[in-house]
Formats: sequence, structure tokens, C-alpha cells
Amino acid sequence: MDYVPHTPDDQKEMLRAIGIESLEALFADIPETCRLRGLLELPPPLSEQEIWEHMGRLACRNRLPVATLTGAGAYHHYIPAVVSHMVGRSEFYTAYTPYQAEISQGILQAIYEYQTMVTRLTGTQVANASMYDGATAMAEAAVLAAKSLGRDRLVLARSVHPEYRKVVATYAWANGFECAEIPFEATGQVNGEALRGLLDGRTAAVLVQSPNFFGVIEKIKPLADLAHGQGALLVAGFADPTSLGILKPPGEAGADLVVGEGQGFGNPLSYGGPYLGILAGTEAFMRKIPGRLVGATVDREGKRGYVLTLQTREQHIRREKATSNICSNEALCMLAAAVYLASLGKNLKKLAALNVWKATYLKEILSALPGWKPLFTGPVYNEFALACPDAGDANRRLEKAGFTGGYDLAKDYPELDGGILFCATEMLRREDMDRVAALLK
Repeated sequence: MDYVPHTPDDQKEMLRAIGIESLEALFADIPETCRLRGLLELPPPLSEQEIWEHMGRLACRNRLPVATLTGAGAYHHYIPAVVSHMVGRSEFYTAYTPYQAEISQGILQAIYEYQTMVTRLTGTQVANASMYDGATAMAEAAVLAAKSLGRDRLVLARSVHPEYRKVVATYAWANGFECAEIPFEATGQVNGEALRGLLDGRTAAVLVQSPNFFGVIEKIKPLADLAHGQGALLVAGFADPTSLGILKPPGEAGADLVVGEGQGFGNPLSYGGPYLGILAGTEAFMRKIPGRLVGATVDREGKRGYVLTLQTREQHIRREKATSNICSNEALCMLAAAVYLASLGKNLKKLAALNVWKATYLKEILSALPGWKPLFTGPVYNEFALACPDAGDANRRLEKAGFTGGYDLAKDYPELDGGILFCATEMLRREDMDRVAALLK
């Protein structure tokens, strides 16, 4: 920018205050060979028309995949055109953070509708709007559980997304909590006996995921019963949110808090973000859940209105008594999720069923290949793990044919070396899946 706010006298005063003689001294730790001397050698400026032509030529160099077989926490679902149209409207796009809350009735209504849909899908009484992503949602739920119960131990399933586990471990370390890991069994589900042995009076929460990282569906109620038997809470996550369209809501199965990644609800993959963290729970946690809660009421004329009922922004929290000091949210991504869910309505159940059918078909035809077999015996949603002769070679073949391949499990699970995680959403056609099998035969 042309305007430089500091005068030479200002700069001298600041340098004197920090005890150095020149601006160059600020960069003493940067090697001389890495410093820019003079102006950048940039080409001459272009007209608007020339810029469009240049950017078009660059865009043509992108190699878009024929189809993607990768899930692992980020899912390729079809997004109806109405989603981008509504999210891009100026009244939403510029006012998605309600500072003067009651003035922004439109965005408050959108948050209210979103929270209502999330509570119905998760079987809970209250949902916030919203967290950064699924990983931070799970970590915030873990801290909330520990601080609410005054306990300092978390028990986390190894079948939870590896990145979620890392974020939870970081939050636990920062708060002085201990983390224990529950192994998975041959089904790909949590080992119940191992969990029973890990629970004690210090345990604040058991954290699981269903569908888990392997796509396997967990039995929530037995896990909730085990946790509650020791006075602990059950935090139930999910990998792909569209699974909520067909599976029994975790809250109805006994989960105290439900968390997950909401990207699959109308948000594109977009190189990994921004994403949307979903956090919902029972009414007992209404005043402890971080983020915003919007309620409906009537004004003095009897007209329906929406209000920011609770908020835990940094200027309002109870300092050290707060369960979280998170303040920013992903309300624009939340709006996309709300529009997506409203446009699908009851068809979300059909979409979820389609994901199950597609994954079942792909799993069957790949399991029939020589040297290929399922890693786990448990029921799956739209992801499944297979053992194969060479995961790297399989993905190279697929990439050469224009497909985004599966996820190599050895990166995060050395004990599953040779395993590969595939995902099949409604975006995969039958001919695509048949071609994949032919390429890997």
C-alpha cells in the first residue's frame, strides 16, 4: 500500500526502545543469501482482458480427477447450485458474524435453523454454531467433559481419525490431562474389554467415532453404558456427516456430546478448508458449550424474532472458569450446511443409502481381486479398508488413469501396512467403479 503509517522519527524511537540501531538488524537471523536486494523482476502490467486470458491458460493446466476414491475425513459430495447462490448473497456473505446480533435477523434465523437441524440429526437438545473443524470440535468436547466433571483422564479410541487424536492430545497436554488409547478389534470397532480395563474414577470422557476412520460403524450404546458406569461421559464423533441421515442418532444411543466434521454438508473440498466443526450435546451442557446459541422469541408486538441467547466470545467468558476461550466461528460454512440440508430435506436419507450401496458394490468387486481382502469385518458406511499386495502401486495405477486413489493406512497405522482406505460417495458411477477394479486387477 502507498500509505506508510510510521514516520522516520517514529521508526528511530521504536528502534531505540528495543535496543537496536537499524531496521537491517531486525533481520539478522535471516541469511544474507535469502534477502531481497532491489525490486522483484516482474513482467510489465497487463490489461484486464489480458489477465483473464492469462489466468484461463493457467487454469487449463489443472488436471482434474476422473473421480475420487479418497475420504479419510474429507468427502466429495454433490453440492446443489442453490447452496453457492444463497451463500454468495451479499446480506449473508458480509454479515455472517453477528456483532450487533439482533439487527442481523436473517443470519440469526439461519443459525437457529442450522442448530435445529443438527440437534434433530444428532439426537441432542442443543448445538452450537460453530467450531473450526471436526478435530477442534472433538478436542473442545474433551476439555468440556474434563472440566465439567473435575477429572483429568481421557480415553480415546485408536479408530478415531489420526488428526483428531493429535489435536485432542495437544489440548490434553495444554490442560494437564492424561490420554489413554483404546485398541480396535478384528471388526474395526472399539475393543470393549480393553475399554472396560481402561476406565477408572479419573476418566472424564470416552471419545469414539462412528463411522470411524476406517468407515466402520460402532455400537454406541454399549460404549455409553461402560462410560456412564464409571461416571464418565461419552463423546461420539462421526467421519462423514451424511451418515446421520441413516444411522441412529448418537444422542439417542446414549452419547452425551456429539462432534464431527460438517464439511460434507454443502462445503467443497477446497484444498482442505475452511471446514465446519459440529458440536452438540444434552441440555445439561447448554451453558458450557463454546460458541453461539441462537434462540427464538417474540417481540413486544408479538412478532417472531431471533436472539443471541448465549455466547462465549472472549469478552464475555468467565475467565479461568470458562470451558473454552474460542471466539471465532465458521458461520459462513454453517450457512452452507443449513442451505444444503434444507434443500435435501428428507432426501438426506436416500443420499445416505446411496452411499452405503455404492461402497458395498466397490468393496465387493475389489475384494474379489487376487490378493485383496477386507481388513475388518464390521459394517461400514461409505468407506472401507482393504489389504492389498501393494498400496503404493495401486494408487500409482489409479493416478495414471486420472483417479484420486485411496488413503494409504501405513502412514498412520504401521500395523496396517499394505492397507488402503477407499471411499465411495454418490459421485462415483458404476462404470467408474468397474474401471477401478479393471485397473487394479
